[in-house]
Amino acid sequence: MDSGATAAQEQAKRLHEKLERELGETVVAALADPKVVEIMLNADGYLWLDVLGEGMRSTGVGMSAMQAENLLRTVASALEAVANAEHPILEGVLPIDGSRFAGILPPVSNRPVFAIRKRASLIFSLDDYVASGVCTASQADALRRAVSQRENILIVGSTGSGKTTLANAVLREISAQHPEQRVVIIEDTVELQCGAPNHVALKTSDGVDMTRLLRTTMRLRPDRIVVGEVRGAEALALLKAWNTGHPGGVATVHANGALAGLVRLEQLIGEANVPPQPQLIAEAVDLIVSIARTPAGRRLQEIVRVTGYSPSSGYDGTTIDSKVVALERTTAA
Repeated sequence: MDSGATAAQEQAKRLHEKLERELGETVVAALADPKVVEIMLNADGYLWLDVLGEGMRSTGVGMSAMQAENLLRTVASALEAVANAEHPILEGVLPIDGSRFAGILPPVSNRPVFAIRKRASLIFSLDDYVASGVCTASQADALRRAVSQRENILIVGSTGSGKTTLANAVLREISAQHPEQRVVIIEDTVELQCGAPNHVALKTSDGVDMTRLLRTTMRLRPDRIVVGEVRGAEALALLKAWNTGHPGGVATVHANGALAGLVRLEQLIGEANVPPQPQLIAEAVDLIVSIARTPAGRRLQEIVRVTGYSPSSGYDGTTIDSKVVALERTTAA
């Protein structure tokens, strides 16, 4: 091993040790706990955890403003970014384990705050979802059929509802059913995990946005296109890709129900300076899966098959039990 590689390893080791000191024992332990989903520091200086099956709870442990500020600056340095009063918002990947890190400094907040969204260490199967009560056996079967029939699946839910974890479960099913297919995954922050032997994972950067990646993806010979989270004008490029010879994709979007997910897609398409394109949405999206955080834990609220759109009646769909439902705009959250 040459001296350059040895020096780089030593530098990485020192950075890891420095980050662990500044994170503190409580946060380091939470990062190692597979049940912890998210770790948050509030402006009052106290740490909170989001724990699978338990929801939000306070640790009762505090972190000083100086320690938190030092942590943000260290993370910024590792990301080759800046964190100060002129640049008070820091977003990126925690160098220790690849978790998603978002931190805010004064004057935007009273004191330094942060949220660490852990990358999933456990990939649940659909059988696990049924066993834990997150979904019913019939809902799991509907998702398996959708994977088998190469239907496009849109997963909707609010922040922290479990959209990414569910997307990982669907990816696991894709890998199990169709290990020969080539899967291309596009994300802003790496969270999805795919066991398919033939897959490519792409991540946006300051100079390459998701729309550009989606256009490039078409040249990578994908069988299925997966987007971690649709947030902007890339919605139009994704739907066109799904609708032109690349069925069987998966994407997530922030929304509180099936119709709200379709309306959200309309809004995002509008960011591309084109009309909402509801007909394209109805043709491209086959199944909408709504997941939510409830007092009893995360639950699949509904699975709706989109069956069409007409200007007079709007979107139409059927639930998995074949009961016809109208996707009324008045029910959108």
